[in-house]
Amino acid sequence: MPERRRIPSLPDRLTGRLPDRLTALRTPADPGFWRSPVRGARFTAVLGLVLLVGLTLVFVTGLLSYAAYNPDLDPVNDKTPGKGWLGFYLFAWPTGPHWLYRLTQGLHVTVGIVLVPVLLAKLWSVIPRLFALPPARSVGHALERISLLLLVGGALFQFITGLLNIQLDYLFPGSFYTLHFYGAWVFLAGFVAHVALKLPQAVRVLRSGIPRGEPGPRAAPGTPTEADTLAAPDPLPATLSRRGALAMVGAGSLLLLITSAGRSFDGPLRRLALLTPRGGTEQGPGPNAFQVNKTAAAVRITPADTGERWRLTVRGPAGELRFSRAELLAMEQHSAALPIACVEGWSTSDQLWRGVRLSDLAALAGYPDSPPDVFVESLQRSGSFRKAALRDNQVRDGRSLLALEVNGAPLSPDHGYPARIIVPAAPGVLNTKWVETLTFGEL
Repeated sequence: MPERRRIPSLPDRLTGRLPDRLTALRTPADPGFWRSPVRGARFTAVLGLVLLVGLTLVFVTGLLSYAAYNPDLDPVNDKTPGKGWLGFYLFAWPTGPHWLYRLTQGLHVTVGIVLVPVLLAKLWSVIPRLFALPPARSVGHALERISLLLLVGGALFQFITGLLNIQLDYLFPGSFYTLHFYGAWVFLAGFVAHVALKLPQAVRVLRSGIPRGEPGPRAAPGTPTEADTLAAPDPLPATLSRRGALAMVGAGSLLLLITSAGRSFDGPLRRLALLTPRGGTEQGPGPNAFQVNKTAAAVRITPADTGERWRLTVRGPAGELRFSRAELLAMEQHSAALPIACVEGWSTSDQLWRGVRLSDLAALAGYPDSPPDVFVESLQRSGSFRKAALRDNQVRDGRSLLALEVNGAPLSPDHGYPARIIVPAAPGVLNTKWVETLTFGEL
């Protein structure tokens, strides 16, 4: 009688398990170990092109975010002092449009979050190649594997640290700014090399649907191919099409978009932003009812620090001047409608700030015609950005204020009472709260 073959059960087919006799012969290095019918060159190419566009946008907006700190202006602004030639792109960050940083950083964080399902699907689609043997068939192949190490390792590092930072979980062995900055350049090296090697093939696959070296549709089943090594040679019965798998990835990205992007908008959209800080809940009634990054209590600012004894110190060629809050209120007041935008990606709508122009304070300090840079110091005694520097173009802008009021009411303690900086298009951390000293020039 002919030998009877064991037919895999339904659970075996769904999970990819093989009969024990065959499983023992297969390892992850064997292409037959991977049996998902979804994997294939076209599936991977679609995900790769989405990542090409998305990650390019994330990288460019990340560079703009770093430039927005004016890190070459003063060491207090620069968290990567050894950057060397990697800082070649830095320029004087503009003050207009006033929502510029809100846009660039909002895109940086939101697009990064939305790409998480795409990145995971892409890594899943190419995981068989991680175990391919021999590790390097030639010098060119070895360089490709090294670029993949930089690409995959850099991408995972950037996404993980970025997501932790968004959630305010600072679980890093060093400064997030430094780690994220250098991690971005490591990732870029692998990204550029990988795109140079794989983009022509991805475009060819999407145009023709058949990778080079793969037989046409009339070729005999099982004919070996050279290019589409991602496709399983012995796939399980399909329970989900590749289009269906792409739709699932897209649905995951859409869900993340809906539950995170609203942290940059007021009203119903913010209430939907359940997965990020500064979203999901209203801030309560009143003129000061909008988001804050750090509270007065968190940085140990007490009523005694901001009470009647508080004075603003202004330094410059005219000497050292000291003003009470009442004296500042007696000066000419100006208004500016500006948002607060934070590095974590959240922002507020425009708030109506009122106070003394920084350029007017520069004139009192001895610079009546050409306001210079200013060094700002806060009452806050510990933590990042308790000191910050603003460039001369920021001081000159008529919307740059030492704000005393917001939305028609005095600043609340959490929003920087008795006085805070507000500058158009600047990152939130440079809009120093609880200001104690302004030093014009000498930076």
